[in-house]
Formats: sequence, C-alpha cells, structure tokens
Amino acid sequence: MICKELLHENLGVKGNNLTFAGYDTVELAKKYGTPLMLLDENKIRNTMRTYKNAMQKYFGENSLPLYASKALSFVGIYQIAKEEGINTDIVSLGELCTAIKAGFPLERAFFHGNSKTDYDIEFAIDNGIGFFNVDTQDELYAIDRIAKEKGICQKILLRITPGIDPHTHAAISTGKVDSKFGTAIETGQAMEITRLALSLENIDLRGFHCHIGSQIFEIEPFCDAADIMVKFIDQVKLETGFEAEYLNLGGGFGVRYVESDPHIDYTDNIRRIAEHINAYCQENGLHMPKILMEPGRSMVADSGMTIYTVGSVKEIPGYKNYVAIDGGMSDNPRYALYGSQYTVLCANKMNENADYECTIAGRLCESGDLIQENVKIPKVSRGDNIAVLVTGAYNYAMASNYNRLPRPAVVLLGKTDRIAIRRETYEDVCRLDEIL
Repeated sequence: MICKELLHENLGVKGNNLTFAGYDTVELAKKYGTPLMLLDENKIRNTMRTYKNAMQKYFGENSLPLYASKALSFVGIYQIAKEEGINTDIVSLGELCTAIKAGFPLERAFFHGNSKTDYDIEFAIDNGIGFFNVDTQDELYAIDRIAKEKGICQKILLRITPGIDPHTHAAISTGKVDSKFGTAIETGQAMEITRLALSLENIDLRGFHCHIGSQIFEIEPFCDAADIMVKFIDQVKLETGFEAEYLNLGGGFGVRYVESDPHIDYTDNIRRIAEHINAYCQENGLHMPKILMEPGRSMVADSGMTIYTVGSVKEIPGYKNYVAIDGGMSDNPRYALYGSQYTVLCANKMNENADYECTIAGRLCESGDLIQENVKIPKVSRGDNIAVLVTGAYNYAMASNYNRLPRPAVVLLGKTDRIAIRRETYEDVCRLDEIL
C-alpha cells in the first residue's frame, strides 16, 4: 500500500517509479548521477507568493517576507526571490557575494549575524546593503564608526531576545534570554542598546527584530513573541519618543518531514499573528509597524529531494540491517547533528511492500554517518535508488567535503530540468591545495 509518496502534493508515482514535480526521479538519477538534489521551482515560487500575499493582506502592503537564504543559498534562488518581489536575509559575505552575482538588489537585503567583522561591515556598506540586523553594542559601535568613515547614516534593526522558549530542539531555539543571539528585554539590556543606537550620529534605527527558533508547529509561541515585541516597542516610545517603523518577527514555521508532522496553513498563521498585533496597537494607540518575516526552511524544504544509489546491503541477524548509499552526512548532516526525522522511499520500487526494516547508512568513514534509522522500505539491492524527502533546507547548505567527497549536483525542475549547481569534481576538492 502506497501512502508516504503523498507527504506533499509534488510527489507521485509513475509505473513503479517515484515522481517529483512531475519528473521521474529514477530517470533523473540516470541522467545526472547520484547523489542528486532535486528542487521543485514551481513549489518554491508558490510558497514565496503565499507568504508575500498573506503578509500584504493581513499586515499591510508595506510588509514583506525576507527569504532566509542560509537555508539554501545559490545564485538561482536569489534570482527567483528577485523575480517574485521579495527581500532576502543573509548571514555572511559568502551569501552576500552570491546575491551580488545573481543581480539581487542589495537595498532589499538584511545582513544578520552575531559576529560581523569590520571587513564584513565595510564590504556590505560599499555594496549598498539595505539594513544590518545588529546583535551587540560592539557591532553597533563598529557600524557607526565605519559608516562615519563612508559618510553615510546606516539603516539598522536591533535584534532583541524576547525570552520565548518554543520547545523546539535546543540547537535551533534562539529566542531564550541566554541565547547567543540578540539582546534580552528581561535584563534591561534591550532598552540600553536602543538608547545607544538612538544616540549615535551615523546610525539610523528603523525598528526591531526577533527570532525564537525553527521547526515550530504551534502558533502560540509566535503570538507570544509578537505580544512581547509590540509591548517593547510601546515601552521604547514612552521612554524615548522613538516609534519603530519595522518589526521583524523572524521565521520558524514548521515543515512536514514525516507523516506524523501536522499540516500548517501559513496564510492562516500570518492572519492570526496579525490579529494579535492589530489588537494591541489599537488598544494602545500605536501605529501598526511594517511587519517583516524571515521564512527559510518553510520556503524551500519541501521543494527539495535527494536521490541516492544503494551500494550495499548488510544484514546482522538478530540485530539490524544496513542499507548503504553513495552519499551521507557530507550532503545531509542533520540526522547526525539533531536526530532529524526524514521520510525515506525506494524510488524505483514504489509499488512494492515497504516491509524491510533497516538503517540508511552513508558511505563516510564515520560511525555516526546515518541518514535515518529503523525505516521501512521494500527489500533493496545494489543499484536501487533511495529517495530522502524534504531536503531543500539545511542539506546542501550544510554540505561539506568531509572524507574529501565532492558535493552533489543540484537540479532545478521547472519547465525543463536544468543544473542549478554543478556537481563538484575531485579536481574541485583539491583545487585550493598547494604542493609543498
């Protein structure tokens, strides 16, 4: 019985093969080789439009999503974001340079990060960055100094920690008081850094930012964070006279990786958050700020899939079975890092009974190199194709050359199938090495 192929609407079956975005994944594996990451271009564009339309409907026409490009950064994704009329959130000069190569207008880019170097700041200003999201007083002083040298007044948002625990994985929870990110309201430091920003000659404070974590399925933590942030904006206005133009609520909406994950209606979530903010603003005589959000995972995760080829099957009677593939933690480290759940299918045996319990193991010389444990797929053998679903976010973005393995190709599926990122070669892996 087939059921897992319906985890998302861009999946299907043709003959005995898994399809994705209307394409036969087994044929794509033959054409491009494996490991292979596939991206559904129409799904990405539709999700961007969902966010943009919902935010402008419920928050106002000046509100926009920023694609959090750390989830998946390559030239093509910035081109898509530009065409769809949304902004972007970047966290490094590598992402900034990728956006520049794509022709993305940097006045629509927001530069994040908790430890920006002077070179980062200078390079971003020289290239016309729109906003910095400022994390600390040290960074604030550095931007003010460099902006003064450049003869400009730099627009910023301050990253504020609202003290919210969304009960997600500790490694992706970012809104608690003791987070490495942002400045806490609870300690009084948020008001302190706000006063400092308002006092600096070359700083143009436009508002505030928060982010409470990732892969959150409940709406309540977002509403709680919105309440706290709007109350802080109100307090800042009362104490300083400054009224924020922007409130960036970050990202974090969850994505279905497995059947037990709930469905999320992003439009309805945005509507409910907007009602919270509108109610408080009306009760307290505040102007509704321009709301920004930073979806990353929820914009691209279910637009991705990774296809592997089985290399071997190892059975240990009375213990467990291993199915080893031609990729692993070098292209998907999330199970090793977080124990992340995935749906795993045999792409060329979709009509066969999924009654073989096994662990999907990578090819790297590392005992923790696993993709998923205790999954049920049809009995497979060398040469079969394994599909790991929902790999569009934090998979290629976190890929490495561990064990000196090349990173996989990324193929964009739209009107045609085309390479978005070419497969690395072994020459690429050795390119930076010098002969001593």
